[in-house]
Amino acid sequence: MVTGKQIRLSRLFGDGGRAVVVAIDHGQTFGPMEGLEDFRAVAARLKTADGVLLAPQMVRFTGDLFIGRGSPAMIVRLNWNTIHCEPWHYQEARIVKAWSAAAAARTGADVVLASLTLKTGSEAHDAENVRVFAALAEEAADLELPLIGEVFPAGDLRSRPDEFHDYVKKCCRIVCELGADAIKTFYTGERFAEVVAGVPIPVFALGAEKMPRPVDALNLAAAAVAAGAAGVVFGRNVIQAERPADFLAALKDVVQGRTAPEEAAAAYRL
Repeated sequence: MVTGKQIRLSRLFGDGGRAVVVAIDHGQTFGPMEGLEDFRAVAARLKTADGVLLAPQMVRFTGDLFIGRGSPAMIVRLNWNTIHCEPWHYQEARIVKAWSAAAAARTGADVVLASLTLKTGSEAHDAENVRVFAALAEEAADLELPLIGEVFPAGDLRSRPDEFHDYVKKCCRIVCELGADAIKTFYTGERFAEVVAGVPIPVFALGAEKMPRPVDALNLAAAAVAAGAAGVVFGRNVIQAERPADFLAALKDVVQGRTAPEEAAAAYRL
């Protein structure tokens, strides 16, 4: 029998079976970041995205972004993680519940997202982060809302590629076993297929920092989907692009396998 979770999660995926999600939730930990100063203007440019990730309290400023047939799926973040406060260089990954699944449903969310950071240096801290995540997963399950588990590291783990890959691979399985229906995490390079193979749910690769050239971001997306990713979640590489709408169109072509990165960059004059 088809479940409510399956129906809602399917709204993310187009005919090609992969999704391009644009993240515009940075303001809750960055403040008015470059490219996101005018939130209404940013939201108005994202109608062609398959999904948009945002803080639930910002839905009121999105105009008609989520209204009408063919609009993006609404993905709202339920918890708040200090590790995302990059301007303040927080390192401990303290996580708190910021929004309930029921409130997300009332807002109109199709999908919810919660972050989990482990290997913080404290077993008690890790256990508390798991408690917050698992409680939100239970809330979402009660409402048949799909939950994307966001796997994010603490400290400087990203500077050690082998350890980082091992962390991502293990934590992706952990969030799946705690109730996630999909995963958002970092592309870890040549062995990323191991991350995808380690879980029976869709994995989305995130874009992280703004890359030097648009084609670099397109190449990351192409490598991730070639390794089995179900799509990408890109923020700064879209909203800080010189022409965000053109970059988003090129990104969709690459993720859906219609165009190679270099060809897409040339076609959209990126």
